Amino acid sequence: MPPEGGPEDGGNIDGTAYRLAGEGPPVVLVHGVGMGKEVWEAQAADLSRDHRVLTYDFLGHGGSAPAPEGADLDDYVDQLERLLDRLAIGPAVVIGHSMGGLVAIGLALRCPKRVRLLVALNTVYERDLEGRRAVEARAAALRGRGPAAVGATLDRWFGPAPDAGQAAARDAARRLLEGVDPEGYATAYRVFATSDDRFAGRLQALAVPAVFATGSLDPNSTPLMSRRMAEAAPLGESPVLEGERHMMALAAPERVNRLLRDAMARHAAPALDPRGLRRALGAFLTGVTVVTTLDAAGTPRGFTANSFTSVSLDPPLVLVCLAKAASACEVFSNAGRYAVNILATDQRRVSDAFAARAADRFAGVPWRPEATGAPVIEGVAAWLDCTLHEVVDAGDHVVLIGRVQAFGEAGHGPLGYCRGSYVTFGLSGDALDAERRRIGAVVERDGAVLLLPKGSGGWTLPNAASFDRGGERSLTGLLAALGLEVEIGFLFAVFEDAGDGTLWVYYRGESRGGEPDPKRARFVPFADIPWDDLPDDAARAMLRRYVGERERDIFGVYAGDASKGTVRTLERAP
Repeated sequence: MPPEGGPEDGGNIDGTAYRLAGEGPPVVLVHGVGMGKEVWEAQAADLSRDHRVLTYDFLGHGGSAPAPEGADLDDYVDQLERLLDRLAIGPAVVIGHSMGGLVAIGLALRCPKRVRLLVALNTVYERDLEGRRAVEARAAALRGRGPAAVGATLDRWFGPAPDAGQAAARDAARRLLEGVDPEGYATAYRVFATSDDRFAGRLQALAVPAVFATGSLDPNSTPLMSRRMAEAAPLGESPVLEGERHMMALAAPERVNRLLRDAMARHAAPALDPRGLRRALGAFLTGVTVVTTLDAAGTPRGFTANSFTSVSLDPPLVLVCLAKAASACEVFSNAGRYAVNILATDQRRVSDAFAARAADRFAGVPWRPEATGAPVIEGVAAWLDCTLHEVVDAGDHVVLIGRVQAFGEAGHGPLGYCRGSYVTFGLSGDALDAERRRIGAVVERDGAVLLLPKGSGGWTLPNAASFDRGGERSLTGLLAALGLEVEIGFLFAVFEDAGDGTLWVYYRGESRGGEPDPKRARFVPFADIPWDDLPDDAARAMLRRYVGERERDIFGVYAGDASKGTVRTLERAP
């Protein structure tokens, strides 16, 4: 059931009244006894400029449901945890005031992954005997009534003679106290009165940065308490605002907001931009696999993945990651077996088919069962047939660790993936060591080859001093400047010019888009290549070999000099 009023402005969900404001990394503000979400108005207004800010009402306060009979602190922590679940709020900066600080600490200890930074303002910790007797007496005097002695409470919070600048803050607190449900107030106050030692000996387990701040004039939540909490917490600190009292967030909002922002800048790393993170991860060059299995009905299932790696040789373990949101997640997690098919250079269509939302991804894809029965796709560079060793929960993915039962390797070149595009693996010209070298490419599109006019007449193939360094002086830079999207594939020829010792390195290339300026380059059909206008016999011989091998669909690598060498067959063309 969706929250009443919608998630953008708030409403009531599961008996908790809440309000949301702003966009960005989440911040949660937890009020104290007798207050309500309105007490955070100044903090919410400031932080919501660049954060998603959640405020809500305690059990028995404001618009929230009453606390259960015999409630203790865990009930208030439960309330917050349920609210975060229902609103799908991830790791957040959690800021609590007074008893709200106790709730925030309880959440951080129970669910550390939900909290990026804990801030406890004016929070009690192990009161001395005198302080404990005083607060217990006030709790007993309530006997189910609300805060009858509002004036005395305000005096403790603001001092008996607050200055004129705090009059508005005192009036705001008075209105909240006078409007609180008596039973809700009495229940929360009893919990507050008896929970000051709830975390004694437990703060050492806090796994998140924690700020325990108070005012130097707060007689109940003293600087000594804050310092002791900070000393106990592994990542704790205890700033003190001089001259401030218990309600400093209401009375001195600018000082408290500055304290909060400083703490967040030091400890709460901003939420990662998922698109930017995906781009960064995409810079890592990977292979492409199709992971396959059979479901309970014996139907083949599969998905494309590049999150695959070897884990161990003894025992032989590999892993692959699968999104929990994927329709096949449950199938693969329970199948007990899967095969990893490492795709070959010519299997882009197979990769695309298994990445698409097709009803039958295996349509037109030949396969065979291996040791476990999992489908092994024909023509792959290699395959590994696995039984499921372990399923590991990992954020929004599961990790499927498999034990290899059988494998095979065909020697085909592997298909790669980087920055959102397929790549093929070839020898980089920059890896070849020579005093003089030129790097070129035979770039083909639909039976035509790319030729560039020479200034002195004639034509030449695109070439440059380096492969991918030096702007237009590099091969990739030159092709980009011509307005072309070219995929450079395998090495095609390496030969030395006997005249000047230049080492020529040529690759096969395929145009994926763009149209060159006809004054700078053009695609010439094989049948119309001006053979006599090419620069030399070596270029003519190499290009004739390319056309012949394209017709037979079998390529090789030529190695030698400009007049004599050998051709070694590689594989069928993609």
